[in-house]
Amino acid sequence: MTLTVQEIRQQVMDYLEATECSIIEASPLHVTVKLSPRADRMLTERPYYWGFVERTGVDPETLSFTFVFDPEKYDSLAAAAQAAPPSRPPRGAGAAGMEAGAENGAAAGTPPGVSADPQDSILARYFGIVPALPRIGPGMIRREDLIYGSKRLRQIWAAARDEGKCLQLFEDPGSRQRMTLFSAAYEPWLGVCYKVEMTCDLKREELHFIGVSLTSGLIVPDFEARLASRELTPRLPENIHIQPSELTVAAGADRLEGYLTSKLALMDYTWAEEARERLQLELGIVDIYYGELLKEQDEEKRQAVLEQYNRRRQETEWQYEPQIAVSAITYGLFNLRST
Repeated sequence: MTLTVQEIRQQVMDYLEATECSIIEASPLHVTVKLSPRADRMLTERPYYWGFVERTGVDPETLSFTFVFDPEKYDSLAAAAQAAPPSRPPRGAGAAGMEAGAENGAAAGTPPGVSADPQDSILARYFGIVPALPRIGPGMIRREDLIYGSKRLRQIWAAARDEGKCLQLFEDPGSRQRMTLFSAAYEPWLGVCYKVEMTCDLKREELHFIGVSLTSGLIVPDFEARLASRELTPRLPENIHIQPSELTVAAGADRLEGYLTSKLALMDYTWAEEARERLQLELGIVDIYYGELLKEQDEEKRQAVLEQYNRRRQETEWQYEPQIAVSAITYGLFNLRST
């Protein structure tokens, strides 16, 4: 499984928007952003700095990054732009161009009549060329290549997963609902996205996004399809009311777990039987290999071989024994218009 450049960019932009980061520059190939304090805490791994900010109460200085989604194309375009000759001013605009250049130089802090070239400055004539110091700290814009599998992209995914693990969202009723006389009834739903991991010497993962109505107890197995067609907002909209719940959140979670358990019980488990056959074959090979070694007469050597033999059997069982693990990766309360 992999993601395209456009899919990675969309996910990163959604995260930056959700964490209220300041976008400085953006293109299909990159985005330059100044992180918000919330995003800086999760991505920059500066616990001592944020501890200092909390103790002293000073305004935090967050870091800035240029996230590049297609490094090869981005670098080639940057190299082409550097190699391109500077555009020449049109004929008859020489004086205007000189005046503009003088104004730009003055705006940049270079006095008129003094060269901006450090090799031609007065200080350079007396003290030599002083190399510019590198910019460090919050003012420096760091570059990070966000490609599939990169550390920074995994870090953004982990931060988004941790922060988005528990949600409370409301369906956006639109502007017409605000003008109507009667409020709209919203039905509370508990939605859970389960990850089912089936592992042996091979591995398979499945996602099951299931929802249960806390008023009627109705279970919807493809709850993501119901949410996909609706605009959701984290704020309670105007002129709506939430119907009272007949089920508690705990009772709704129990119903979802029971439904998923019954669904998993109907699956085809041929893969588990085949994995156990491979396990017995591998254990037989281990037994044959260590059978002669365990006949060692020296007790100390035999104990060392026995420990190695037991460890090898445990490793083989861990690798080949079929297992199923279920975990909830995202869950939340979704208040949707009653239908």
